[in-house]
Amino acid sequence: MSMNDRPTQPTRALLTLLITLAAANVGTAAAADGLSALFTEGKGGLAFRYRLETVDQDNFAKDATASTLRTRLNFKSGTFNGFSFFAEYDYLLEVGWDDFNAGAGNTPDRSQYPVVADPDGWDLNQAYLQWTPAKGTLLRGGRERIIYDNARFVGNVGWRQNEQTYDGVYLQHKAGGIDLQAAWVGRVNRIFGRDVPAGRADHDSWLLNAGKAWEGIGKLTGYWYNIHDDEVPASSNISYGLRIAGKLQSEAAALGYVAEYAHQTDAHDNPVNYSADYYRIDLSYGVDSFTPYIGYESLDGDERRAGAAFRTPLATLHAFNGWADQFLNTPGAGLNDLFLGARGKVGAWSWNVLYHDFEAESGNSSYGDEIDASLGIKLFDRYGLLFKAAWFDAETGSSFNDTTKLWLQLTADF
Repeated sequence: MSMNDRPTQPTRALLTLLITLAAANVGTAAAADGLSALFTEGKGGLAFRYRLETVDQDNFAKDATASTLRTRLNFKSGTFNGFSFFAEYDYLLEVGWDDFNAGAGNTPDRSQYPVVADPDGWDLNQAYLQWTPAKGTLLRGGRERIIYDNARFVGNVGWRQNEQTYDGVYLQHKAGGIDLQAAWVGRVNRIFGRDVPAGRADHDSWLLNAGKAWEGIGKLTGYWYNIHDDEVPASSNISYGLRIAGKLQSEAAALGYVAEYAHQTDAHDNPVNYSADYYRIDLSYGVDSFTPYIGYESLDGDERRAGAAFRTPLATLHAFNGWADQFLNTPGAGLNDLFLGARGKVGAWSWNVLYHDFEAESGNSSYGDEIDASLGIKLFDRYGLLFKAAWFDAETGSSFNDTTKLWLQLTADF
């Protein structure tokens, strides 16, 4: 394990405490049997994900073609005195085509190609010890995946081959219908991998999220995210907000809805003093295997002040604002995204088609529009096949460029 893969000091302290608690008040023989059960009652996993991705982007001399295979090996232990552990390694291999820029300095000799952020190499994806002292309570320390709500603010960037994980402490407590989640993050392990500085970011961040569901209404969630990024001060901010998501079900159809509002301010060493708002509303109407939907998302910006836009540096960004990934960073003038689409099933196949219209939140600029489409199937609960495409048409005179992305993905889980 490299220095960059070692847990932060507070995380190591928690792991030591959990190990001490696990051994407390247990006889030597019982402890030996219990520790043995961690392995004998554990379960290993093996998964493969192959992806062929092509990118045609107007501002690059050459098109990108990335052919990568991710092998994921993990082990989930049995339980002893409420304690268990989990470990997971990933290895990403370039297979055949490698005409792409892996981003963040991973492939400095490939700058003539668009970015496909899937650098090769191995990575300790997760490694944590957890304790469940009572039903509904979980305390976890180490390196782990954290996803809150729809991953718009805190997520794992699961679409990329090397996902985003967090070094720190995580607590979940469920009681009285309330689901409370809290995390302290000492380091963010980003999608660019362990070989470049941008692949790791030291943090001192607190992520709090609490929700309660009401039958027939939906789930109301409140959150407070205090992001303190030591590596990129411009990413430091405090966001707090409310989100409600639910579904009204009848025998013939289902009406789904989401409404969310958040306010954000600069924090810690952020060089820009700003405040910004976030709004989102989604509506869907499902009948049998066909669901049309429409939504609107707005991230504040200021065309007169650089860096004053609402930002979500820990989000799973690919899932929002178009699959062509043109808005991984909020434009200075902000972003309004009006989208509509439909999803459904035909036999064993699942499909999704949607359209985005992108405009500046501040001023009158238009950025362009985009069409996204996917078609996938799950076979024998073990294998998967996915076709996916994104066509972004940039507005003439904007700072964006026409972009086409195509994907073929094969998965196998054992």
